Amino acid sequence: MKKRLVILGPPGAGKDTQGKMLGKALNIPVISSGDLVRKEINEKTDFGLRFKELTESGNLVPDDFMNDFFAHALSNYNLKDGYILNGFPRTINQAEFLDRYLKERDAIIDLVLFLDVDFDTLVKRLSGRRICKNCGSVYNIYFSPPKVDNICDICGSELIQREDDKVDAVKNRIEVYLKSTKPLLDFYEKKGILKSCDANNSPEKVNKDLIEVVNDCN
Repeated sequence: MKKRLVILGPPGAGKDTQGKMLGKALNIPVISSGDLVRKEINEKTDFGLRFKELTESGNLVPDDFMNDFFAHALSNYNLKDGYILNGFPRTINQAEFLDRYLKERDAIIDLVLFLDVDFDTLVKRLSGRRICKNCGSVYNIYFSPPKVDNICDICGSELIQREDDKVDAVKNRIEVYLKSTKPLLDFYEKKGILKSCDANNSPEKVNKDLIEVVNDCN
């Protein structure tokens, strides 16, 4: 049977990378909230216009709106044949809604994978990020630095650091996530479907470990 999975993890844990790798390895679709929201915004749908309004005003997206959006988005998938959810749910309210929705679709979650990374490693992954202001190539001064400091290997343009990648901002983002997601981890742990996975290693090693965890899930 194809697996039905949720990936959780703080900023910098590698959720997008591992989601894509797992989806390819297990031959199941990756349903990323970030990708879905960007698509709605780009296509200027009713959902997209509301997302744009909320994000530009700095307001949090209400749970009820997110739940309505995901009911709409998930209707396009044959969930019984497996999926990987990345970026949803983020709150207990959303998790409870998702449980009810998936039960109606006969596609309840098999396993929730939490990508556990040391705080200092997360800070380095995010604060070390540098982006080419010309071609958009991404580097990390700790893990994948350019050949010449602050110069893009590809086009020779200057590399920049985004404001939200600066150390203080990064630490705050991580702390806020860890505090807000603790109830969600407890929620899934009580259900017996949470697996915490060491995601401090290389993407390839983490992916290998995740596949073993998923294959061991009956």
